[in-house]
Amino acid sequence: TTGQPYEYRRTPLVEPDWTRFPGWRHVTRDQWENAQWQRVNCVKNIKQLRTVLGDTVDETFYADLEADQRALATMSMLVPPQMINTMVPTSTPTTEALLADPIRRYMIPVASDRRTDWPSHPYASRDSLHEHDMWVAEGLTHRYPTKVLAELLSTCPQYCGHCTRMDLVGNSTPMVDKLKLTLKPVDRYDAHITYLKAHPGVRDVVVSGGDVANVPWRNLESYLMRLLEIETIRDIRLATKALMGLPQHWLQPDVVEGLERVARTAARRGVNLAIHTHVNHAQSLTPLVARAAQTALDVGVRDVRNQGVLMRGVNATSTDLLDLCFALQGEAGILPYYFYMCDMIPNAEHWRVPVWHAQQLQHDIMGYLPGYATPRIVCDVPFVGKRWVHMVTEYDRERGISYWTKNYRTSIESAELAALSKRYAYYDPIDTLPEAGQRWWHTHRDD
Repeated sequence: TTGQPYEYRRTPLVEPDWTRFPGWRHVTRDQWENAQWQRVNCVKNIKQLRTVLGDTVDETFYADLEADQRALATMSMLVPPQMINTMVPTSTPTTEALLADPIRRYMIPVASDRRTDWPSHPYASRDSLHEHDMWVAEGLTHRYPTKVLAELLSTCPQYCGHCTRMDLVGNSTPMVDKLKLTLKPVDRYDAHITYLKAHPGVRDVVVSGGDVANVPWRNLESYLMRLLEIETIRDIRLATKALMGLPQHWLQPDVVEGLERVARTAARRGVNLAIHTHVNHAQSLTPLVARAAQTALDVGVRDVRNQGVLMRGVNATSTDLLDLCFALQGEAGILPYYFYMCDMIPNAEHWRVPVWHAQQLQHDIMGYLPGYATPRIVCDVPFVGKRWVHMVTEYDRERGISYWTKNYRTSIESAELAALSKRYAYYDPIDTLPEAGQRWWHTHRDD
């Protein structure tokens, strides 16, 4: 029989055996499920990674990693044990298996992953979405008419190699001297609340960073309760990759109890409270992640949703996306919501996909998932914002330049009459272009 292009098979979630790693051979379940143990034992450098992996991988891997950390990485290394345990999940990792692993590819990038012809697009930038340009207070980006992004802090429990906020988030690297938040947290939060009270047209606040899991719970709860006191705020979304990367945090009794207080207050005031997490591959989903998601729902959070990022070598096939979405929706209770095209930051060309590839993926995943759980694949166009990948106005496939329009002004365009009639450009990875297009960029790379 011909069969279907994709065959669904239910796959129950499994917590990989962490004792297969030499460095965790004697770690107990109580230790593993303890958030503080996870934080203390995060891998922050090559020496610590060696302790975990032992001699399961050879010296070529460590040399490859050191070369990347020294000259190419835009994010410093910070990987919780929970995430490392989902790499090569069914066996002791070998060098070849670890290099091929999709979680490793974006959490612990090595120099040989990156392109040498076009490591960065000529139009790549540190703050590719210009979020800092649209700050209306420190850490508060007013990009859309009715929505703001609140960056409460500049750290996470884990650092992803492709981080779109690599300009601000995390420690400086040899490649990137990071910007710094300068205000004390209390003053930063006060400035956010003051702005929101003065702008009743804003109804939706994405509370992020960094990652809200790194905000002391007492401080985060205070901030959320202040948001809930503003009558015009109707949606609050908590952004935390740690729901997947450090689910132990979201299972701590004080966090669970505090989240329940916030959820009850939100429900009483008719405000939609949701958690947005960031899972890129089905391997990342384990029973602990599902338990953390279900606990949030049990205490009254309206929804837990996933916003992944499309990346070559990680998930940029229809099978990978469908496997992930079925695991999210069917096994972990997390709603597939968005898949973003990887942003145009430095040294990210090996991850990025062209617009036509994203369009094909959107086509190929339709019809398998429930409609409400079918994610939208979006291109986050600089100065425009999120656009479904089929909303492109014009597309030069040879040169890899797509053009997009928008229907609103950002906070820095309030007086710009042409903002709603302009076309805004987005660029495909040059190595994916036909030969004529690649020749054109070699000629015009310095324009």
